[in-house]
Amino acid sequence: MIRVLIVDDHPMVRQGLVGLFAGADDMEVVGVLADGSLAAEEVAATQTDVVLMDLSMPGMDGVTATATVLSRNPDVKVVVLTTFAEHVRVVEALNAGAIGYLLKDAEPDDLIQAVREAAAGNAPISPRAALALLPRRGKRPSGPQLSPREREVLALVALGLPNKSVARRLGISEKTVKAHLTRIFAALGVYDRTSAALWAQRHGLLEPTSRRPAPPTP
Repeated sequence: MIRVLIVDDHPMVRQGLVGLFAGADDMEVVGVLADGSLAAEEVAATQTDVVLMDLSMPGMDGVTATATVLSRNPDVKVVVLTTFAEHVRVVEALNAGAIGYLLKDAEPDDLIQAVREAAAGNAPISPRAALALLPRRGKRPSGPQLSPREREVLALVALGLPNKSVARRLGISEKTVKAHLTRIFAALGVYDRTSAALWAQRHGLLEPTSRRPAPPTP
């Protein structure tokens, strides 16, 4: 059973989502909040699997709430559900740790499937949100906004290492590697690790030393 927490300041949206998930036999709504200030505590109390997080709310906004939730409950999956598809909004949410980004005009069946995907560790992102991440035509991109850790992950992926080996090298969990890859894919405008590796190599993002063959990992 997938335990879902809904965080949205609009009563009709909350009610509609509760009704939607009531029709899914593999899901249970374990909490409903009107802003993000209590989300971290509610996640811990209800053992939430997936949080559906609005962005624009009174009190604590969705980006801050996402970062707070994940700092205290790193295993939970946060999926943003919003009306905004602007580049800045999408990047802020993904950088805060959201695993998915959906728009409120999504079809009900697509939303239910996206929650299932998130619970399984995948990254459901609305096509319009993904499109907003791509460089605009006629403008030279200033370069991807990757954190130092994300650059380390990308370098090891470009060497062909699987997630398990990347996790060992960096002393982090495989789930954390997957979360970093989700944000890397979004920043680069690609959809899989092979494309990310090729992008990094073609654009010179890797240090020369990182291109040398990696020693075998135990």
